[in-house]
Amino acid sequence: MPSGRSLPAGAPDPMAAQASRRHPAAGTTGAASTASTAGEPAGEIAVLWITAGLSCDGDTIAMTAATQPSIEDLVRGAIPWAPKVKLYNPLLAPEVGDEFLAAFRRAAAGELAPFILVVEGSVPDEHNKQEGYWASFGTDPATGQPITTCEWIDRLAPRAWAVVAAGTCAAYGGIHAMAGNFTGCMGLPDYLGREWRSSAGVPLVCIPGCPVQPDNLTETLLYLCHQFAGLAAPIPLDEALRPRWLFSQTVHEGCDRGGYYEQGEFGDAYGSPLCIVKLGCWGPVVQCNVGKRGWIGGLGGCPNVGGICIGCTMPGFPDKFQPFMEEPPGSLLSSAALMTYGKAIKALRQFTKDSLNKVPSWRAAPPRRST
Repeated sequence: MPSGRSLPAGAPDPMAAQASRRHPAAGTTGAASTASTAGEPAGEIAVLWITAGLSCDGDTIAMTAATQPSIEDLVRGAIPWAPKVKLYNPLLAPEVGDEFLAAFRRAAAGELAPFILVVEGSVPDEHNKQEGYWASFGTDPATGQPITTCEWIDRLAPRAWAVVAAGTCAAYGGIHAMAGNFTGCMGLPDYLGREWRSSAGVPLVCIPGCPVQPDNLTETLLYLCHQFAGLAAPIPLDEALRPRWLFSQTVHEGCDRGGYYEQGEFGDAYGSPLCIVKLGCWGPVVQCNVGKRGWIGGLGGCPNVGGICIGCTMPGFPDKFQPFMEEPPGSLLSSAALMTYGKAIKALRQFTKDSLNKVPSWRAAPPRRST
């Protein structure tokens, strides 16, 4: 990646396609031409960011902590060959009111292209009631009435070069879509359809997390920028529409407590350095890279700082992971087996460790002869 670090295992290299000078998908409006190896500017692409779903705006706030790349790198055009990002986000923009909404209105009218639409927050069902509305974003100048979030999605998604669901709420419904909620809210794939494609043929991209891991969000935006510039193959997604290279492994596979699990050593109270699966951690089955990536600058991340994984990157969150802070049913059998197997393994390893902690006998100085 242009961020100056090595790629994660299995990650597609956005620069690998540079030599072939691959052009964006047919039908893209105003797409930048492929950047050259001499470092020609790749143009500009707008990112229209709606936080007016059922949302806490936590994904936007989390993104400000990203470093690989930072949001500042994207908006300043500091990454070679990537197009400069013109960001329209209501929390981060200096403009307010109608001045801020002007770009969204131009995009809906086909006067602003190309752009990536980012939706943050779950999408309510505006047809499950007789009056009122659940969520809105600005007002209609002609009528003075609120414009619902769903109306904005309907207007902008068909014109967008790509659409991104930022955070678990936008991706799968999240907290707001728990059983019994009266808004009927859902994730963007349920609203648009899982087979939905943008005007450029790009599938809907989901970047889950509650909130999203900062670098996962900006790295995905950077990948889409490279794809737009013709420097990357179509973004690889898994069955849940997540970037495959970011969500192919489980929390457990990247957890620094994994060795304790293998040895059957489980913590029984918070603050323990041992495996915390018995405290309610779902890490062995949850696809998330926070254990390896950390939270800010490679530091932090739920299990790394003693917090259980509650499955926030999974489509079944939160309903299928409740009640929180209780041992997952699937761990009962595996942890019981490890209590026996793990103790034997630990004893054998201790024997080997003790041996390795001794200097080889042939390094000892020979006895000194008396004169």
